[in-house]
Amino acid sequence: MRDEVAMGWLSLVGGVLLVCVGALWTLQGLGIVGGSVMSGATLWAVIGPIVALAGAWLVYRGVQRMRGDRGQ
Repeated sequence: MRDEVAMGWLSLVGGVLLVCVGALWTLQGLGIVGGSVMSGATLWAVIGPIVALAGAWLVYRGVQRMRGDRGQ
């Protein structure tokens, strides 16, 4: 049980980081955040949401693990 909670926290923190990075990449790709080589590049406007969705899934799984839900 203790390992499951630890893995839940790890998934939760990793997921939050991925959501933040994905959001930043999306904003850079759309040209909203400037000052980078990625600014205004359509590729990052596509990759960003994919990374953010992967992070959201990790957050979901992390919350499930901390609650003790096995999802089965």
